[in-house]
Amino acid sequence: MQIQITTGSNVPIYKQIVEQVRQAVASGDLKEGDPLPSVRALANKLVINHNTVAKAYAHIVQEGIAVAQPGRGLFASAVRNIYSDSERQRRLQEAFDRFVSDVLSLGYTKDELSQFLHDKIADSVLIKE
Repeated sequence: MQIQITTGSNVPIYKQIVEQVRQAVASGDLKEGDPLPSVRALANKLVINHNTVAKAYAHIVQEGIAVAQPGRGLFASAVRNIYSDSERQRRLQEAFDRFVSDVLSLGYTKDELSQFLHDKIADSVLIKE
């Protein structure tokens, strides 16, 4: 698993880490039981404060994306749904609203957006049938 951060982004670094680990687990790049780099190793690799990585890892554990094994490290969990249906719906709506706003501000039409989504969903291995 390769984690990369974008300095100067409006997305905090710890959230960038959380999102990339979440995506790696969802896509199968990180399988259940695969180890994540240690806090110190990832912080050194990314040249960031280890507290930032620790914060990201705390969120990852809290969301159930990974489990901490004291003395051994952090390990990817199986993909599971830890949110209620209403929370899942709220998060989907929030993410989609952000996405649509961003895309429409780039000048794409509703038809172009619709076609892109259709194609992306058809090609996606992450979305379950």
